[in-house]
Amino acid sequence: MSQDNIPRRAAPPPPPALGQTGCVTTAPPSSDVPRGLRLSAGYAWRLLVIAAAVGVVVYAVSMVQLVAVSMFLAAVITAALRPLADLLDRIMPRALATVLAYVIALAGLGGIGIFITMSVSNQFQQLWNELLSGLGEIDAWIQRLPWRAEGFDLAQLGQSLQDWVENNQGTIVSAVVTRAGMAAEILTGVVLALFCSVFFVNSGRSMWQWFLDQIPKSARGRWHAGGSAAWHTFSGYVRGISLVAATNGLFCGIALSIMGIPLAAPIGLLVTMGTFLPYVGSAIALSTAVIVAFAAKGPWWALGVVALIVVIGQIEGHLLQPLIMAKQVKLHPVMVAVAVVAGALAAGLLGAVVAVPLVAVAWSVFDRLRAFDPDPGDLEVDVTAPS
Repeated sequence: MSQDNIPRRAAPPPPPALGQTGCVTTAPPSSDVPRGLRLSAGYAWRLLVIAAAVGVVVYAVSMVQLVAVSMFLAAVITAALRPLADLLDRIMPRALATVLAYVIALAGLGGIGIFITMSVSNQFQQLWNELLSGLGEIDAWIQRLPWRAEGFDLAQLGQSLQDWVENNQGTIVSAVVTRAGMAAEILTGVVLALFCSVFFVNSGRSMWQWFLDQIPKSARGRWHAGGSAAWHTFSGYVRGISLVAATNGLFCGIALSIMGIPLAAPIGLLVTMGTFLPYVGSAIALSTAVIVAFAAKGPWWALGVVALIVVIGQIEGHLLQPLIMAKQVKLHPVMVAVAVVAGALAAGLLGAVVAVPLVAVAWSVFDRLRAFDPDPGDLEVDVTAPS
């Protein structure tokens, strides 16, 4: 047989090139959209979904705003009273320790309220008379200026204000009565907060354990880690800001008493409440002390109170905030300021007060879960975050 008659095996077909399937060639996907723009679009629609989810949550909370505020207040009360209840729990049953903690707190607040009321009632009329006299002195000083405003009488303005209040007492009372519904809502919210906080203080651990039991065991550790971080930050913030507020109020009250400014105790309490609005609250509250000092003792004493505002602001910003709050609220001052303004724009004064703790809690949960390393021991939880 000649070699020409020997059948030759066909050469195997070459492997399909990239982008080919068998013998059919398919063009690789191509796009004229730059890669950076595609990535930006991907992040954008994800952010839109997150924003929509947050918007739904905010809308739902706004529908039950009274309940949401009550739960926030209940958490504040729990954070403030739980350490005292834990301390008393060492020597008595938990239920009795909880009741005694509330009795001590209510007795302290009641005593402060009575003291403030008596101080205001005893000095208010004297202060009002001094305010009218002070306005007259300012008016006399303005009239001596070369560019004085003709027909401008501050003393007459103050007297007109007093006459208006006396002549419109009925209108003022009726306006207060029309607001009775709002007062009832506030009372309802406070009662609900107190009622819930009693259970949180007394049996918060078992309530948290029950919640964790409803979650799949594989996710229980992550939930407990996030909840622990949230409660640790929130309770630390409440106790820290309360200590800073009490210190500011005490310093202010003592300083005003030494200077002989009337209503030192009520102004100190006002400064204490104002401190819960970070950075600006105490300064705004102390501005009332400037008016009182001017009315009672003249412009030089008012300047002294202005100096007091600067000193207290420096003590709060450079001593109390770093020492007490830095470990609890790991937020840059710029972020705190932005949170306060954003909260005020979104929900007024209430939003400005709650914005910082909510942002701090959200960041602490994110930071904890970002570095979360599952540990079998995390599944056996001791409920509620660290005290």
